[in-house]
Amino acid sequence: MSDVPEVPPEVAPPAAAPVVTPVRVVIAVCLFAPFVALLWVGSYTKIDPTFIGVPFFYWYQMLWVLISTALTMTAYKLWQRDQRTRHGGNR
Repeated sequence: MSDVPEVPPEVAPPAAAPVVTPVRVVIAVCLFAPFVALLWVGSYTKIDPTFIGVPFFYWYQMLWVLISTALTMTAYKLWQRDQRTRHGGNR
C-alpha cells in the first residue's frame, strides 16, 4: 500500500518525550509572572498603603525584585531536574 517499509517495534526508535510538560508549564509561569505583575502598572499606581513611610508604588516594585529572584531560581532548578530526567540522569 505505501512505499515506506514497516519497522518492527523492537527496531523502532524510542518515542521522543513531549515538548510541553507540566514542569515546563510551571517554569513558564514562574518566568512570566513578574512581567505581568510589573507591566500592569494600573494595579499599583497608588500611594496607600505605605510601608515604613515608603509609598506602595515603590515598595511593590522592590518586593517584586525579591519575588522575581525566587521565581527565577525555582524555574532554574526545575529546568535542571527536567533535563536530568530527559537525558537519563547522566548529568
